[in-house]
Amino acid sequence: MSQTDHIGKGPNRVDGPLKVSGTAHYAGEFNVPNLAYGYVVNSPIAKGKVVQVHADEVLALPGVLAVYSHENVPHLAWFDRSYKDLLAPGGSPFRPLHSPDITFNQQPVALVMAETFELARYAAALLRVDYEQEKHETNLETKRTEGYLPGGGKLGYAPPPPPRGNPEKAWKNADQKIEAEYTHGAQHHNPMELFTSTVEWLGKDKITVYDKTQGVFNVQRYLTGVFGLSKDNCRVVSQFMGGGFGSGLRPQYSVFMATLAALELKRSVRVTLTRQQMFSIGHRPNTLQFVKLATNPDGSLASLQHHALHETSLFEDYTENVVNWSGMQYQCDNVKLGYQLAQLDVYSPQDMRAPGAATGNPGIEIAMDEMAYAAGLDPLEFRFRNYAERDQNVDKPFSSKKLRECYREGAAKFGWDKRPLEPRSMREGHLLTGWGMAGGVWDAMQMPSRASARITADGRLLVLSGAGENGAGTYTIMTQIAAETLGLPLEAVTFELGDTDQPQAPLQGGSWTAASVGTAVKNACDALGEKLLKLAQKQKDSPLKDADYDEVEFVNGQLRLRRDPDRAVVLRDLLQASGVTQVEAESTALPNMLKQNGYSLHSHNAVFAEVQVDEDLGTVRVTRVVNAVAAGRILNRKTARSQVLGGVVWGLSMALMEETIMDHKFGRYVNHNYAEYHIPVNADMPHIDVLFVHEDDDIVNPLGVKGIGEVGMLGVTAAIANAIFHATGKRVRDLPIMLDKLL
Repeated sequence: MSQTDHIGKGPNRVDGPLKVSGTAHYAGEFNVPNLAYGYVVNSPIAKGKVVQVHADEVLALPGVLAVYSHENVPHLAWFDRSYKDLLAPGGSPFRPLHSPDITFNQQPVALVMAETFELARYAAALLRVDYEQEKHETNLETKRTEGYLPGGGKLGYAPPPPPRGNPEKAWKNADQKIEAEYTHGAQHHNPMELFTSTVEWLGKDKITVYDKTQGVFNVQRYLTGVFGLSKDNCRVVSQFMGGGFGSGLRPQYSVFMATLAALELKRSVRVTLTRQQMFSIGHRPNTLQFVKLATNPDGSLASLQHHALHETSLFEDYTENVVNWSGMQYQCDNVKLGYQLAQLDVYSPQDMRAPGAATGNPGIEIAMDEMAYAAGLDPLEFRFRNYAERDQNVDKPFSSKKLRECYREGAAKFGWDKRPLEPRSMREGHLLTGWGMAGGVWDAMQMPSRASARITADGRLLVLSGAGENGAGTYTIMTQIAAETLGLPLEAVTFELGDTDQPQAPLQGGSWTAASVGTAVKNACDALGEKLLKLAQKQKDSPLKDADYDEVEFVNGQLRLRRDPDRAVVLRDLLQASGVTQVEAESTALPNMLKQNGYSLHSHNAVFAEVQVDEDLGTVRVTRVVNAVAAGRILNRKTARSQVLGGVVWGLSMALMEETIMDHKFGRYVNHNYAEYHIPVNADMPHIDVLFVHEDDDIVNPLGVKGIGEVGMLGVTAAIANAIFHATGKRVRDLPIMLDKLL
């Protein structure tokens, strides 16, 4: 193996030393001069109006600079109603401080600016706001019969396909059938890093915004649209992010507040949301699901019906692909899928890791486990009998699908063949042991993206793309792609991201970054390679004269002929001999729609879980998980494994712990803190095996990669729920499964 054979290996994160040494700068860590601090004041009511903001007594405090509310939002803050490129749902987006109307509890109603953070917080606590309260409704249970079809969806939302066959008749005539309801409450992202925006005032309405975001270009479009700034005067930077999970896809009100204050005060400003305020920026929506399944005598599915109802705000139709996956995941000729929204007095939900799929997957996968038992079949055998070779939703073949191999390899690693079918048949004293399994599917997407590459006379390569990095390993895999393309050691390559001064890249979400930005990086490096070849061919007695680009390769710092490696030039010598200080190139990567249109593009996984349930106390401990994933070509086995490990943690959390509790009397989340919003800690985690099933797929994108961040979470929640049934014989359909539901 050469020192430039990088892709598919597991090198350490290139940004790791910066993070562990504390020299990686997050949005709230840029020390800019003359910094003022803002503290947001939130509404204690869920619906009504702000009658008056009593700012005078707060403004009298020495060091308090300003109080902004709907009463004095300056004319410069005009509000762009065209938000389609901001990953926003249909409707009218929330505009902070725009109106006295209150539409959700914890709505921001004022911003207090002061010379220090402590003073801003103190002054905000003293600020009196008079409200006129109206009756609110935050309980989805009251909206069961008031669901409606969404009018305008957001990027990535696809309405459920029309029914196929005759699902009602098939269900009615079947011998074996099940009908059940599956629910989960609201869940909040809770990344460790709080939402922070540091706006550096550069004079003459020119600013640099250091923001916690998963898309710097998204924030730039938002700010230029709202404040009428030019792009040249509004640079946005986000080089590191302490967790996002979808919460940073849309610009949050912290960046609006900070920019508003900076432009008004004409000085640098920082606004940081508190942990409690982090519960006012969106969530995975509370959802009700209704599933009906029926089988033929041979165990094949005769009918599949899946309907979902989830909450949205009064001002936006937030949409997710909740039920679509069910129509493609299993072979069934009689399918009906339905999806509706219900308006409540809450803030708009927003994308949260594997949006839609993480909700719909437990519904269909727990139902499939129930149906397998009703049909008298092992749950794995039942899935083999109903394996979909083709995506029936769109009537297209899959570009690649190794889910069958995931089932087999995962089952072999787990020891599934030793599982007795009968519930409550595995016991160790007062501990009941159960084994459960489930599968998952996620989109394999590629978005338009740009990148640039520049090599200097010292042999160092700099690659740029304005992508995001919220911990998935983007810095590292892009460095690997660039280094391998141009035959350099990793140490000779620097990849930079997260800046609107760099080539445009999409949001980091949807598990499309590796495919999108990675292809752009590959293309930019290839374009640079072609320039280097032309430069080499200009040399006297060039060993590469008349060679085409596809006849050469870059290995160990050399450009050489594939068929005769001795005919080579050293890149560093080439640049120095040519008298150029650097060579650069830029490229755009677009999805090949002509190639992709005839196929369904997805990644898949299979999860096997073991639980132990205390028969006396009802406590559940997950002891083993095997997650087998088919996600195309794996660029970095270490960072990919970490993504799947994180997905297992989240799936376990959703199954057993994670829920935001709403007090409907006040329309307010009551466990809006780390103490009472429960997520797993190290002591909760089982032994986890991650298996990658290799796929060759030249249709999804030139790199052959598929997203892995979301699919690794899918199947985990349902597998744990199914294992709990196998252990106890009690079926719980309401997540999370806490001990009171088992006793």
